[in-house]
Amino acid sequence: MTTLTLETEPLAAQIRVTDEKLIVDLMDGRSLIVPLSWYPRLLHASLKERQNWQLLGDGYAIEWIDLDEHIGVEGLLAGRQSGESQHSFERWLAARSSFS
Repeated sequence: MTTLTLETEPLAAQIRVTDEKLIVDLMDGRSLIVPLSWYPRLLHASLKERQNWQLLGDGYAIEWIDLDEHIGVEGLLAGRQSGESQHSFERWLAARSSFS
């Protein structure tokens, strides 16, 4: 098993979400780009919901309150996709369609 050891905690400075990608600019100047398919709640969100994010703490994580989605920057660096089960995601999706 490989362990990720970081010299400093990665912190997000700015977030952009397109129709296909989540782009996270880090405080140290790097940018991470991951496919939205890694995060089904973001993939199925409206543009308005995707844009309604906030950084937690000094930028250690990103929260989309409307979507109940939280993504840690360290997990992004490690290549971790959403850990939500298909069953949980389907319940969330069904609850959203009942409000539409």
